[in-house]
Amino acid sequence: MAGGGRRVPWYVALPITLALIAAAFLAAVRLDWLPGLPDIFGTETKDRSGPAVLKSIQDMSRYQAATGNFQVIVDLEKDAKFLPDAIRGNRTLYVGAGAVSAYVDLGRVGKDGVTVSDDRRSVVLRLPHAKLDQAALDAKRSYVFTKERGLLDRLGDFFGSNPGNEHELNVLATQKIQDAAKESDLDTRAEQNTRSMLAGLLHSLGFTSVEVRFQ
Repeated sequence: MAGGGRRVPWYVALPITLALIAAAFLAAVRLDWLPGLPDIFGTETKDRSGPAVLKSIQDMSRYQAATGNFQVIVDLEKDAKFLPDAIRGNRTLYVGAGAVSAYVDLGRVGKDGVTVSDDRRSVVLRLPHAKLDQAALDAKRSYVFTKERGLLDRLGDFFGSNPGNEHELNVLATQKIQDAAKESDLDTRAEQNTRSMLAGLLHSLGFTSVEVRFQ
């Protein structure tokens, strides 16, 4: 080569060239730069998980009186300072579906919570107010609707996954569903259903007057 440089031997240059071509081809497939090209490097999924292990059992005294099903759209956008969205940044629309149960804790009813008349025809029940359980996200009905990523974010997804982003979406969706349940009348519906259930049960046992009070 001119200037006294040494020519790279062909047996060194050839592997390097082939490696660069393979890397460029793989990047084009993974980043969808060639949409008409099939993904010949597709992966095969194998479930090697072990069986679930029972850690504890908790006795329940709650009467689950109502369940609300909710759906929320999480619009999560992350931008980088001093860089356009096409280079660095992502926006994800996530559809979260889940349920919140309302319950009455019958285990908290004390000795003075039940008053029966002398003729055993009337009864007064004093129960705690209904409460909301923690929101439970339904993985089968929750999904990413759309995801926009900048070039650097696409390269980051190419070299590794980002489980933290999925976790953040799940947390946000769960919290929004919990907030929606608090704004609903789910606890009121649970108290009405509990009152109807206990009234029907005690009437079948011979009581003619059943009064249920929440306090």
